[in-house]
Amino acid sequence: MKKLGKTVVFDNKVAIIGSAGVVGKKEGEGPLANDFDEIFEDTTLGQESFELSESAMLAKAVTRAVKKAGISFDDVDFSLCGDLLDQCVGSAFAMKDFQMPVIGMYGACSTMALSLASASMLVEMGAKYCVAATSSHFASSERQFRFPLEYGGQRPPSAQWTVTGAGSAVVGNSEKGIMVKAVHIGTITDLGIKDANNMGAAMAPAAKRTICTFLNDTQTKPEDYDLILTGDLGFVGSELLYELCAKENKINIKPNHKDCGLMIYDLDGQDVNSGGSGCGCSASVLCSHIMKRLEKRELRNCLFVATGALMSPTSTKQGQTIPGIAHAVLLEAQN
Repeated sequence: MKKLGKTVVFDNKVAIIGSAGVVGKKEGEGPLANDFDEIFEDTTLGQESFELSESAMLAKAVTRAVKKAGISFDDVDFSLCGDLLDQCVGSAFAMKDFQMPVIGMYGACSTMALSLASASMLVEMGAKYCVAATSSHFASSERQFRFPLEYGGQRPPSAQWTVTGAGSAVVGNSEKGIMVKAVHIGTITDLGIKDANNMGAAMAPAAKRTICTFLNDTQTKPEDYDLILTGDLGFVGSELLYELCAKENKINIKPNHKDCGLMIYDLDGQDVNSGGSGCGCSASVLCSHIMKRLEKRELRNCLFVATGALMSPTSTKQGQTIPGIAHAVLLEAQN
């Protein structure tokens, strides 16, 4: 592999050879329902807690992705996964029965891109198969970061709805599948946002930084990509991203951009305020809807940029700012 600025470009064949995205009932009522691999009408999945429900959901996504790849769990050299819960217990409990080597990842809502980028670099360096995965659950996230569901607090227009969903991708050294051509590990960006109900504003500066740095490193333009896909900026964050790119870098990404948080729900009909968020947002959309479009050659390439707000319940209560980060993965369909 070679490094262009802060972007890593691969020399070997690194490909996603299997993927799966699973979601809950609300997500299954949205515009992408037909593309998800499984929709759970019962978002408890028969578990005793919402946290265990999230683990079960992630385990199902991983199992489906490995099966689609045509390999066994014993074939996996490393699995890389994370979630939003304290100490990443969601992914830890999901992975404990698979008996695979596990690398815990935390990038907040950017975790799918972080785990996918890291898995791709491991494959480039000699690993045969790696699993990248992440999840989120509306109820477990609300309990940790905001209020118990029974509280029934009002949400401002800038707030986003945490997606109940999970996604998993198997990366291998292969000439078949969707190729991973380059990855970019983001830089933490903090412009002083403190509003925990405005994640889009906290993450948009990091998304702008990663996208513009990637374009500069690779000497490409927004129109060179069929799709620039951000993770979960929602409506507020996406509008801010356009403004920052135009003002600071003199580029217009809007014609080539979509946001998973805006794609997964019907904003007019589902009462989700500014759109979707959470680790499972970009993971479920990428590993189902986007991968299927790439496989059908409806998309030639996709620059996937998942964004994360690096906050905790403690940091926000202490009045700290909410730094953002964004990681990028360039995916290409083979001719």
